[in-house]
Amino acid sequence: MRYIIYGKNLEVSEGLKQAINDKFSKLDKFFTPDTEVQITLSVQRENQTVEATIPMKGTILRAEQTSTDMYVSIDMAVDVLERMIRKYKTKISSHGKGIGTFTDEFLEEDADNHETITITRSKRFAIKPMDAEEACIQMELLGHSFYVFRNAETFEVNVVYKRKDKTYGLIEPEF
Repeated sequence: MRYIIYGKNLEVSEGLKQAINDKFSKLDKFFTPDTEVQITLSVQRENQTVEATIPMKGTILRAEQTSTDMYVSIDMAVDVLERMIRKYKTKISSHGKGIGTFTDEFLEEDADNHETITITRSKRFAIKPMDAEEACIQMELLGHSFYVFRNAETFEVNVVYKRKDKTYGLIEPEF
C-alpha cells in the first residue's frame, strides 16, 4: 500500500511516519500493493486525530479516531478499518466495488461472520417544502440527528444533519 500522509497543525515527524507504516502494514494483506491510503494527522488542543481514507472503485473506506496520544489514535484507526474490512468484505466484493483493490487471497478467504443487514422499520411521511434553517429547527424539535425535507427554492429533496462539533450540515443531491 502507498501512504499519503498530511499534517494539520503539526509537523509529521519520521517517528510518526514510521508508526504509520508499521501499524497500517497490518492492512497490507487485504489490499493490492498499488492501493493508496490518505492519512491526515491533526492536533487541536488536547485532541490528536487520525483520519484514514482508502478510496476504492465505487466506495470509500474511512476511519477517524481521536485520543490524547497520536500513536493511540493511529492504533485505533487501524483497528476500525480492519473490523470494517472484515465485516463488509462480502458486501463490498459481491457488488464489484472492491475488485482490483482487495487481494485475491482475501477475497477467497472464508467469511465466517456473515452479518446480514435487516431493516426493522420503514417509515413513510410527507415532505413539505421549507428552507434549510426551518429544517434544522424541525430536526431539533424532533430530537433527531438528521432531517429530510424538500427545499422550497429548488424543490429537490435535501437532508440537514447535526455534526459532531454541534454545527449543521446540508446534503443536496447532484444529478
